[in-house]
Amino acid sequence: MKELNNNEQTILKEIDKFVFSKLNDDKTGHDYAHIQRVVKMAQRLASGSDQGQLFVVLASAELHDVIDEKIVSDQAKAENEVRGFLKDQDVAQTDIEAIFAIITHMSFSKNLEHHYQLSVEGQIVQDADRLDAIGAIGIGRVFYYGGAHGHTMYDPKIAPRTEMTHAQYRQNETVINHFYEKLLKLVDLMNTKAAKQIAEQRTKVLTDFLEEFKAEWNQTK
Repeated sequence: MKELNNNEQTILKEIDKFVFSKLNDDKTGHDYAHIQRVVKMAQRLASGSDQGQLFVVLASAELHDVIDEKIVSDQAKAENEVRGFLKDQDVAQTDIEAIFAIITHMSFSKNLEHHYQLSVEGQIVQDADRLDAIGAIGIGRVFYYGGAHGHTMYDPKIAPRTEMTHAQYRQNETVINHFYEKLLKLVDLMNTKAAKQIAEQRTKVLTDFLEEFKAEWNQTK
């Protein structure tokens, strides 16, 4: 993968500052610490690819939640702000379009009704973001998000949904059901071999947790 030049490194530092200003106070599990983990994982996954541009990977990893509908009240306004910011940093228009093709199409919810074929760079960023949704940190984040939005922790009378539209997905009912409706599915949706290997390990953490959770809920242990 094409390495960063000095100008790209400088731009990424400015992007990082911009993202910090937007997400540092987030209380839904999409904070700056999440971004840092996704960026590091994306860089790790990118090191195994001989295609694509590292700048596009890292810029997309940094910016993917700044325009997310879960985070911003006006998505179009947020997108315009990011485009303007990137132009002010003299990012090439081709790179801006490549970044937006990734960050506007990579989410799980956007792919429920239509599967978007992402670029090599996009597949890496998508994998990195999805890996942060599973494992021990993923468990913490899903409860953090559910608590922030007033979701019920668990109700055994409410069965997980198997088919959902984008709108239905946003109407989440219980935190535990989210494991079945999304998190446990991610291992089979990974794009890269390296991400799939990591996802298999982290998914085992999820299944072990669910087993323990339900045993304690039902007072069987």
